[in-house]
Amino acid sequence: MTARVGDTPIEIGLAAAIVAVERDAPTILVSLTPGEEDGLPYGQFDPIADRTLEIALRAFVSDQTGLSLGYVEQLYTFGDRGRHATPDDLSAHIVSIGYLALTRIASPRAAALPANAAFKSWYRYFPWEDWRGGRPAMLDAVMLPALEKWAGDKESERTDTRLRALTRTERLNLCFGNGSSPWDEEKVLERYELLYEAGLLFEAARDGRDNAGPLHPVSAFGDPMRHDHRRILATAMGRLRAKLKYRPVVFELMPAEFTLTILQRTVEAISGRHLHKQNFRRLVENGALVEPTGGQTTTKGRPAALFRFRRNVIQERPAPGLRGGKR
Repeated sequence: MTARVGDTPIEIGLAAAIVAVERDAPTILVSLTPGEEDGLPYGQFDPIADRTLEIALRAFVSDQTGLSLGYVEQLYTFGDRGRHATPDDLSAHIVSIGYLALTRIASPRAAALPANAAFKSWYRYFPWEDWRGGRPAMLDAVMLPALEKWAGDKESERTDTRLRALTRTERLNLCFGNGSSPWDEEKVLERYELLYEAGLLFEAARDGRDNAGPLHPVSAFGDPMRHDHRRILATAMGRLRAKLKYRPVVFELMPAEFTLTILQRTVEAISGRHLHKQNFRRLVENGALVEPTGGQTTTKGRPAALFRFRRNVIQERPAPGLRGGKR
């Protein structure tokens, strides 16, 4: 869709963060263009041909990737005038509406995707968000020293303090669990925005921020993405991590039958946190989220009981989710 406000054209685009889990890895569907950064599936909204935004999203994803989406929810409307825009820039102002979509396809890499699309782990774009093996070494070795140097810039800090209630150091501590503040896995977007503001991301250099480093996509700060797509992905990650706690969305990613071990690994993959096995199983049992099928796994090794999502829990409780369970 292209409209005009004065002399500036306005376009409405739809971007989809499509999540699947494969081999304990949360994966995101990306579009591939030689010589460019990865991007999310993206299409324009046509107000004549498209009856609703969601119908348009599902249609262009199907056309571009052959993938039929299951769960879909609108995330946020990103209306920035392009972070790289200059005052004399007369190109279209793109209003981008981000979506989170979940799919339970058995094996994303085996799906019949076109050559210009692939599923990739979302931790390649956000490596500091994966705490399943403990605190990522990159935080203390690279990221926090760079952020602390930025936060210690006295001249810029005085300007920030006039504009914000919190100092740079306070924001850093809250976002990254520094000092006495705990790490909050839901603050994916806040951490990304702070890194961008500090000029530490490829996107900051690409957008011409004065404090950004050299324009080099290979760094300790994750793979870049096209346009503002990594920002949209950060929003999707934070939303999904939060919803795990009060909605049974994890089962949108699960096969019809699964073991409790697979369920735990899927929750760990999404949250980026290791979970205590006994606590997690007690949480699932007390929440009455699953029920046994009566079947067992038939693979080598000790058979494990199979379970399925207990759908009645949606009518029984207003917020059936997986709060707690951390080590």
